[in-house]
Amino acid sequence: MLSCFISIFLLCILASINEVRFENLLRFGRCTFSNNTTNTSSSISNEQQQQEQDIRILIGILTLPDQYLRRHFLRLVYGTQNPEGAKIDVKFVFCNLTKEDQKTIISLEIMRYNDIIILNCTENMNKGKTSTFFTSLPDIFNETENGPNYPPYHYVMKADDDTYVRLNSLVKSLKPLPKEDLYYGFVIPCSSMDPFKHYMSGMGFLVSWDIVEWIHGSDIPKKHVEGPEDKVFGDWMRWGRRGLNRFNAKWSMYNYPDPVSVCSHELVNDTIAVHLLKNQEKWIKTLNFFNHAGPLEESKMYHIA
Repeated sequence: MLSCFISIFLLCILASINEVRFENLLRFGRCTFSNNTTNTSSSISNEQQQQEQDIRILIGILTLPDQYLRRHFLRLVYGTQNPEGAKIDVKFVFCNLTKEDQKTIISLEIMRYNDIIILNCTENMNKGKTSTFFTSLPDIFNETENGPNYPPYHYVMKADDDTYVRLNSLVKSLKPLPKEDLYYGFVIPCSSMDPFKHYMSGMGFLVSWDIVEWIHGSDIPKKHVEGPEDKVFGDWMRWGRRGLNRFNAKWSMYNYPDPVSVCSHELVNDTIAVHLLKNQEKWIKTLNFFNHAGPLEESKMYHIA
């Protein structure tokens, strides 16, 4: 009897010790889980705050449906840039497709890259394509003024497909500028430095989202469509008394240095955009000047001397 009593007593003590250990283990687990959750939540919160502080920019590159190789090349050029403090979407813009091969190939591009905007217009240079682009944007990126992500973009830039935009330089120049009523670019004519007297070159001009919405709803752009697209756009700004915050990015934006080119100078480090890159040789020389393709990370998979 005595031995049975002692055995039962020892089992009770052992169970009590295990219960204490289990409670401590649960407490430790709850603490660890709580800390991990707090750290994760803090990380997500910081990331969200950073995204909210980032400048949101849409760059619409006006090009032609058949320019398949040019689009693929530009995807490399823009996809290998890592702008800091900004979320930048680059979209290729053209009018309605007219050929069967276009419909097939461009459908594949959309499925793979989702970076194409097809406007409801007939392909043209100076008969309203730029107008259709800006007018269509509020409907494409449908956000109400009270929406959590309004505006969808702080700025919209129209660029040519022979323009190289250096995204970090663009962001750096925009940081101190207003996010409303802004009209930004390279003032034409070349001799002018006054952004209020003339208009911004079609190589790449940028406006704030409120101007995009104004273009969408105003009768002024609707009544004045045809003509050199950059000059027509400047007329809208002047007649509508828009773009009262203007920034002349000259001479950080310029044409590629060429003896016969106007509005140009030699490539310089303080560059936002280079225009008139009409062939592969000019693109390669420009990319090499800015060391765009390097340095590559070391790998056993390749060696580039």
